[in-house]
Amino acid sequence: MLKLNVGFNRKTGEANYGSRGASVNLELEAESGLASDPEKLRERVRFLFGLAKAAVEEELNGHAGNGRSAAHASANANGHGHGNGRRRDVTRKATASQARALNVIADRQGVNLAALLRKRFGVGQAGELSITEASALIDELKVGANGNGKRGCL
Repeated sequence: MLKLNVGFNRKTGEANYGSRGASVNLELEAESGLASDPEKLRERVRFLFGLAKAAVEEELNGHAGNGRSAAHASANANGHGHGNGRRRDVTRKATASQARALNVIADRQGVNLAALLRKRFGVGQAGELSITEASALIDELKVGANGNGKRGCL
């Protein structure tokens, strides 16, 4: 087994020299064969990093809700936000702007968004993602656009 540990933290300044911070670390056990496929490994790390970043941003913006961290609500043991096609209860759906952004970015990069959504999250449309999942996927697709150009289905 291969262990991946990805973390993100951020601290913001507040009035009167105060500050507020949030941090999240995600750990994933993956098949050891992933180490022999650097591109798949990078994709998995980027995805986990996107989830961690989205969780911290939600926490700092006061949107984590119900006492659970956004990462806990979105990620499970396989790091894809779903398990065998069954997703956890999602309380906040992706915004219309997030769904539009995902469609535009995927189209520009030639990514089959419907296939990606089915494979990763077990859903058919971007609007069915949670707000955290959508944010992480937008970040991941943007990294792909700035990294090595067009990509196929991630």
